[in-house]
Amino acid sequence: MHRLSAKRLFFRTKKHRSPDGLPTDICLFTILSVPRATKTKSLPHKQLAVLLIKRKSDTYGEQWALPGGFSKESETLDECAYRELKEETNIDRDVHIEQLKTYYKPGRDPRGWIPSVAYVSLVHEDLLKHAQAADDASDAQLFPVEEAFALNLAFDHREILTDALQRVREKMLQTNIAKAFLPERFTLSELLQVIETVVPSFKVNDRGNFERRLLATTRRQGILEAAVDDSGQPVYSTEYSNSPAKLYRFSDFIPTAMIY
Repeated sequence: MHRLSAKRLFFRTKKHRSPDGLPTDICLFTILSVPRATKTKSLPHKQLAVLLIKRKSDTYGEQWALPGGFSKESETLDECAYRELKEETNIDRDVHIEQLKTYYKPGRDPRGWIPSVAYVSLVHEDLLKHAQAADDASDAQLFPVEEAFALNLAFDHREILTDALQRVREKMLQTNIAKAFLPERFTLSELLQVIETVVPSFKVNDRGNFERRLLATTRRQGILEAAVDDSGQPVYSTEYSNSPAKLYRFSDFIPTAMIY
């Protein structure tokens, strides 16, 4: 195999380069909790929401868009995505983020031929209390997904949002990503509510059967484990119910088939 010399490779890299870097767009999902006006204890109402920023540039000015930006020469695309996420949300810890796909349809950006690599991020609502717009945006807000789709989003961000939502719904039923929206210890009712919020078509008619399938069937065993106190005894909660509900936590087991 013919190898280019380091000198020639350096020369070609300097000659053929992107002036602004390759951009990333981030589709950040969270689940918002709205307390119910009831006299009895109950789970809060849940809404799947996405973070949008209002642009203040000449390109799609004052339109809502997904957060993102151009990568720097000194960083990878993953590092760019994490940096943009931190700038828009003030999150400086590890959260679920994964690459979705590359978008490069001709005409997607009026500034020229500019592909973008989209990412999906799942963040617990408690980490988004101090989200704020970066310098290139005039506002940053969380929108219920249905409301976001009703907006005239900039660029091809409606397409990205559509693809990202499909990815999250598929993985919600195939992996343990529900833990991104849950506290470390949770009840099975809280877990089920997260699944149904992300995947509205997922309905459980028999709660007892859901519990048996999740905890007893061979291919799902080990995904969850009972939360215990310092003495090794199971822990229960009455936060959302008058009757004590057993608390669980996700283990480190990675499922290879549908888990719910």
